[in-house]
Amino acid sequence: MTYKDENRPEYIRRLTEELPVLRARLRLSQDELARGVGISRQTLSLIETGKQSMSWVTFMAMIAFFGNNSKTRRDLISLGLLKS
Repeated sequence: MTYKDENRPEYIRRLTEELPVLRARLRLSQDELARGVGISRQTLSLIETGKQSMSWVTFMAMIAFFGNNSKTRRDLISLGLLKS
């Protein structure tokens, strides 16, 4: 999928809002997800609580992580973050 530069903040906002739901669907702890996308658990916690903005690199890592799982791929498609 091609992401327009001017829409990046909106894409990040959508994914940030859904992170707890996506993690829960896969029954992952913050530590497990953080390790899976290459960030610290503390960084993930700050992102989920809105105290830190997600970087574009982290966004793309999460799209790859959740997009490669059949349980969360549909969620990303319905959020407009991934094409079917």
